[in-house]
Amino acid sequence: MSTTHSSPALHNAMWPGLVGKGSDSEPPIDLDTMLDLTAAAEVEGVRFDGVDLFLSLPHTDIDSSDDDLQRLAEKLAARKLLAGSLVAPVWPPTGGGSAMGNEEERGRFLTQVKKACGIGRKLRDLGIRKYGVVRIDSAASPADWAKDPEAGTKRIAETFREAGAIAKGFGERLAAEGEICWAGMHSWRRNVELLELVDMPETVGFQADMAHTMLFTMGHNAPEDRLLPADFDWSQADRLAEAYRQMARALRPWTFDFHVAQNDGTVKGSGSHDKTGRHCLPFDPNGKLDIVRDAGAWMRGGDGNVTRAFQHICWDGCMFPNAVMMDPQTWNDVLRVMVAVRNAHGWE
Repeated sequence: MSTTHSSPALHNAMWPGLVGKGSDSEPPIDLDTMLDLTAAAEVEGVRFDGVDLFLSLPHTDIDSSDDDLQRLAEKLAARKLLAGSLVAPVWPPTGGGSAMGNEEERGRFLTQVKKACGIGRKLRDLGIRKYGVVRIDSAASPADWAKDPEAGTKRIAETFREAGAIAKGFGERLAAEGEICWAGMHSWRRNVELLELVDMPETVGFQADMAHTMLFTMGHNAPEDRLLPADFDWSQADRLAEAYRQMARALRPWTFDFHVAQNDGTVKGSGSHDKTGRHCLPFDPNGKLDIVRDAGAWMRGGDGNVTRAFQHICWDGCMFPNAVMMDPQTWNDVLRVMVAVRNAHGWE
């Protein structure tokens, strides 16, 4: 496989080493190991250019000192990796609070955003971060939002506007991750509604994950916004592609950050509002997306031309077993599909 383009840069996400791990599951995979696995991946001479980081222990402390960040920069540089987008730990278990909550909860949310933006600026000053955004979400559930949707969306928008003002002061942009488990962001239409209400298109935008956004077409947690029927026949690949493009057309103008990913079409959870999606490996036979084709829904405009909207793209693959994560072939396969996406939709 030859590489035909040099841009955008190719990144690997570090948070799969933490998400879904812990006391009631498998142990987390430490940052050094994740970095080593990423740096070792190679497909015909092409390697990952960098990593996106989760600003929470046991990886990167949101309260990192300047010395801590210097050491982090040295770790990355030693492996010839750059830092890209940063995930702000805005959720209550990681010190944050609901963007839809009371003043104390919103204050914790905004504090975490401020700290994350400060880290972003320091990593830029250290020369190890040249692009990327700070990722957020509403840190609240669709079930709570559904009690008063209009008030909930308004409250989240107020918080995001305050967060956007903070980010702008640090020279950062915020990308809100659309996922069916986040209040006011649990459908493609609700995401557009929220971002229009925030009305800071240069500073507060959307973070599109291919796997999570595919679930928008299925209407999980928002059946009124489904684009495919409940009994959709997955063999109808062209119909899925058109629904996916329809969803992406609405969100693409807002999209700052992009995750390449695969989804098998299943969700976990029960009840009406606690479902979320499952990532799967790029070549999983149960994967529903044509990764290279469907990446084009985000990386090309309505005219079919490459938008060059992303200086880097990132692989996201949460919830894999540690044995899969520790297998070098996993990361070679991921890199291979990332190169294919760049070959199809990249540039020089």
